[in-house]
Amino acid sequence: MANPATGRSFLQAMTSVEEVAPPLRVVQMEGLAVLKIIKHCKEFSPALVTGQLLGLDVGSVLEVTNCFPFPTREEDEELEADGANYQLEMMRCLREVNVDNNTVGWYQSTLLGSFQTAELIETFMNYQENIRRCVCIIYDPSRSNQGVVALKALRLSDSFMDLYRSNNFNGEKLREKKLSWVNVFEEIPIKVSNSALISAFMTELEPDSPVTQCDFDRLKLSSAPFMERNLEFLIECMDDLTAEQNKFQYYYRNLSRQQAQQQVWLQKRRQENMQRKAAGEEPLPEEDPSNPIFKPIVEPSRLDSYLITNQISNYCNQVNGAAGQGFSKLYLMKALHEN
Repeated sequence: MANPATGRSFLQAMTSVEEVAPPLRVVQMEGLAVLKIIKHCKEFSPALVTGQLLGLDVGSVLEVTNCFPFPTREEDEELEADGANYQLEMMRCLREVNVDNNTVGWYQSTLLGSFQTAELIETFMNYQENIRRCVCIIYDPSRSNQGVVALKALRLSDSFMDLYRSNNFNGEKLREKKLSWVNVFEEIPIKVSNSALISAFMTELEPDSPVTQCDFDRLKLSSAPFMERNLEFLIECMDDLTAEQNKFQYYYRNLSRQQAQQQVWLQKRRQENMQRKAAGEEPLPEEDPSNPIFKPIVEPSRLDSYLITNQISNYCNQVNGAAGQGFSKLYLMKALHEN
């Protein structure tokens, strides 16, 4: 019942609290969930795999406490129905053993950071219909071979989702929303946490030598294969971006040609109306919707160009990071040889 002093029910209070929920600040992942994601992605590399993220949404923190992989299927097998039944059965089994079974997103592997695609956005929008806040964890096994844990959490920006729902990516709407290719995705910081009991157990298992295989991997001088593949993908993206720019150039040429034809037609119509007025006849309208030159030309969507530009930026950052690490290692080796 509602409190007479406040005049608000408990449900109304909870609704108001939900409306002013703080923005997502960090994704807190259990160490076990991180290891399961890495293991799944590395086992099937270079094939791409996906899986479900389970956890809790607590204030400004999204806790990822568990995950499970999706089965890999061939193209000619049954598709979505079996996948949905598999997810429901897995979450039912987890609930029976008292494990977190709340879906908070999904994870997927990628090859050299090639994840910014239209399929990723469609998956995000499908998840957003049922989950208020969800993230996608991207893991790149090829980058991890360079001695780093290539793990990142992404979500779509609110302004981009509004435009995607309206399916209106023309220049006017993008300027109105002040949306650029940089604002399509938002990267959320990841924090890996373990319970005190697990931390104590890992301390007991830690060997006497602090050097691990990952430390040796960072000292590899050869980064040529990684750089070559990045540059190959970068060149392909540049070709795709050029094709998108050609579409816009073709659109603007047609638009200017149509405007010129409309001006010529309008001048003829005005001269004709002057003659009709002089003859005492009714003037004709200055627009003719049946005329093909007045049919509006649809502006191409800028979504593909935004995604390609985002992907180019990602490849450039990877090349820049790999080159910087390579130069640092070369200078280190030069100093060691001189000494």
